[in-house]
Amino acid sequence: MTGKAKPKKHTAKEIAAKVDAATTNRGGGKAGQADRLGQVKGGHAKFECPHCKTTAPDAKSMQIHHEARHPKLPYDESKLINLHASLAPETSSSKPKPGIRGSFKK
Repeated sequence: MTGKAKPKKHTAKEIAAKVDAATTNRGGGKAGQADRLGQVKGGHAKFECPHCKTTAPDAKSMQIHHEARHPKLPYDESKLINLHASLAPETSSSKPKPGIRGSFKK
């Protein structure tokens, strides 16, 4: 007898998932840190706190941060710094845009 009911071979879907997980940038390392901090194009962080320069992905998260860290200062959404507007690339490229996860899969 060779084994239990579980097959010993991997399916094509499982192998493709492993290859995709190994080759797609998930946000770790120096590139992921730059993306999280918003150094290149704003990254995931869209708003920056005008008081302490902490970044947040949306206005609601920034409001929560402001209430927790700066309770004595009044919250004004118009004072928030929009990193996507200030750091957006100005030149438009004619290259095709990548697929769902950043690759040219067909």
